[in-house]
Formats: sequence, C-alpha cells, structure tokens
Amino acid sequence: MASAATVGSTGLTGSLVLETLLSHPAFSSVSTISRKAPSTSASSSKLHPVVPSSTDDWPSALESIQPTPDIFFSTLGTTRGSAGSVAGQRKIDYDLNLAMAKAAKDAGIKTYVLMSSASASATSRFEYMRMKGELEDAVTALGFEHTVILRPGLIVGKRNESRPPEAIMRGVANCLGALNTTWLKDGWAQDANVIAQAAVAAGLSCKEGRIPEGKEKVWVLKQADIVRLGRTEWDVKTPAAE
Repeated sequence: MASAATVGSTGLTGSLVLETLLSHPAFSSVSTISRKAPSTSASSSKLHPVVPSSTDDWPSALESIQPTPDIFFSTLGTTRGSAGSVAGQRKIDYDLNLAMAKAAKDAGIKTYVLMSSASASATSRFEYMRMKGELEDAVTALGFEHTVILRPGLIVGKRNESRPPEAIMRGVANCLGALNTTWLKDGWAQDANVIAQAAVAAGLSCKEGRIPEGKEKVWVLKQADIVRLGRTEWDVKTPAAE
C-alpha cells in the first residue's frame, strides 16, 4: 500500500488528483495541506486534512505528517488576477511550491510529482512559462529519488474563476470531446481528470518500480504521455508505466 500528501487539492486538477487517490485501492492514506479542508465527494477514512493557520506553516506541517508519505503531489498554483500581480503569483507558484518541495525532501519523501505546464522553460520570454521552468529546475536539483513533472496543455474542466480567453478555447475542446473526436484536441488540450489520473499513475509507478528505462530519476510527462497514462492505459488497479 502507498501513502500520499498533496498541496493544491482545492483547485481544478488538484481536487481530481485527490478524488483519484481516495478512490484508488493502492492508497491507504492521503493527507492534504490547504487553507481550508478540501470538498470531496468521496467520504473516506483515508483522508487526513491539515489546515495550518498560515501558508508560512505549510512546510513544517508537511514535515510533521507521520508516517512519512511515499509520494507528494503538488498542483499548487494561482492566476495573476487572483494574486493581484506577477510578484504575488510568483510567491505562490514558485516560492511556496519550492518551500513545499524542500520540506518534502527534508521529510524523506521519495517521489515528488509536480504539475507544471507545456512550454515551461527557464529561458522563456514569457513570465509564466519562465517561472514554471525555473521551478522545474529548482525542484529537480533537490535530488528526489524520483521526480515526475507533468506538462499538460490547456486544462479542460470547469473552473470557479473566470478566464475569458481560456474559456473560449476550453469550450472548443469540450465540443470536440462531445463529438467523440478527442484525437483532435489531445495534442493541445487535456481533460483535468485525465491529467489527474496520469499524475497518480506515474507516482504509483515510481513507488512500485515500474518506470520507463532512463527516466528513473526525472520523468517528464508531455501531453501525449499524459493522455496515454491517464486515459488510454489507465487502470485503477494497476496503472501502466509504459
């Protein structure tokens, strides 16, 4: 059996990662760290919410979880609009994420799973993609036994906050899905539940030693990999690694 801890579990993809973990028979315990207890349709004794009074206390809260989780999932992120500025967004997307990754490493967690973004690059001229790339580089340098980085395209699903340009593209993707032509969107947009299942499948594959050759240390899942792991080969009992 595996145990997990998550941060970002109240967001679109994070909530689905949590639902997937709670319903998966391979996981015996799932701890969440968030500002408020996550809302989940799965009533489960597996769930152990941790709600510190301040985000400053999140790293120490993670380190205090016993027994030490096998896998740490981070889907933590915000928008510039919600954060109020680029600097505010960076405090969450980079600073807090990196602090949590360091806490996970210090706690002895062996597998770290990070939700990043397609086109993430520390050399990008776009602030958001550069920040995501810098975070990827920083957490990889921490030297987890296994680091998994997911780089989805447009994430398709119902968001609470309004993102008008993305909403239009999301509507197109939803229409393609409704027409049973998912192959037309797979290369640029993925359903949030598929991304969540790919994250869980990859994390569990690391725990069970089923990792593609050459990717034992750092495993980057691009959009085609996410679709394959999270939909085509998804098996709730034994998620495939290859």
